[in-house]
Amino acid sequence: MTKLSDTQALILSAAAQRDNRIALPLPDSLRGGAAAKVVGAMIAKGLLEEVPADVRKGEPVWRESDDGHDITLVATDAGLAAIGVEPEDADTGPEGATGAQNEVSPPDTATAADPAPKARTMRQGTKQEAVIAMLRAPQGATIDEIAVATNWASHTIRGFLSGALKKKLGLEVTSEKVEGRGRTYHLPPA
Repeated sequence: MTKLSDTQALILSAAAQRDNRIALPLPDSLRGGAAAKVVGAMIAKGLLEEVPADVRKGEPVWRESDDGHDITLVATDAGLAAIGVEPEDADTGPEGATGAQNEVSPPDTATAADPAPKARTMRQGTKQEAVIAMLRAPQGATIDEIAVATNWASHTIRGFLSGALKKKLGLEVTSEKVEGRGRTYHLPPA
């Protein structure tokens, strides 16, 4: 499994919460040469990729290419997997993304008679699966307990709870304050 810095995990968590997986804007604390170094390392590891930006759709621009085209940053499937998030499907990246994301999908012709979208499935043995199991336990789990189990920073865990679990997977995460333990988070049993 890829070892991520807190900054890299934060960038990927933010990208995972966006429908188009765009990794911009970067955290405010990351500017100039430091931003270029972090992004360069993430591209080299295959966690991010540079793709043409569609500024007409409001996609943020990372840089301008040598031939004058606008470039944005997109989280790859490997980047999402590094934070324990299963990609929804292969067509979520902006046009120009590599891998299965470049395949042309049929136009969206959904009608009220179409069946509901396919539910996401989780890969076995991931941190995401481990956290969900912890949250489904009768006692739930605290941020600190999840951090020990996953080696994630607390802000990454909070983003995972609200982004991956609530928004992407549609799970109902609840919390309560338990005396002597702190705030515990729960999922209903499967």
